[in-house]
Amino acid sequence: MIKLLFFFQAIPELTGMIALSLALAEVPLRWGRTLAAGTILAVIIFFIRSLPLPFGLHTISLVLLTVIFITNFTHIPPTQSFMVVLISTIILGFLELVIHRSFFFLTKIEPSHFVSNTLLWTMLGLPQAIIMIFLALITPRFKKPVQGSWKL
Repeated sequence: MIKLLFFFQAIPELTGMIALSLALAEVPLRWGRTLAAGTILAVIIFFIRSLPLPFGLHTISLVLLTVIFITNFTHIPPTQSFMVVLISTIILGFLELVIHRSFFFLTKIEPSHFVSNTLLWTMLGLPQAIIMIFLALITPRFKKPVQGSWKL
């Protein structure tokens, strides 16, 4: 059950992060490819997080894997891919911080009590995924996508 809850949050969150990265790089959004990439990255990150590795290594891996995805499947150069992925990751981290702090401030619940409830902890992560997807949807209004950016 806990494993499924991880994917319930991770797939939309990673899909939103990839979509926002692509939108910032002015690549037209192709939701089928983006969702597939988000799902594959969620599986990879799940395995990395389950290994006895230092905390945070999964985030570094996520950034590098997303850069590799964008570089290999679009005409975006690696340096630009790295910058847009880094910006998206920072936005995701900022959203997570703001949403969690706001929730705990408003509810007066101690985070240590909340973390023990896996379902509620997962549900608390969904708003940032939704916001990331929303940001990816509105970004093309400000940064026009360049046709022919995809290699496929």
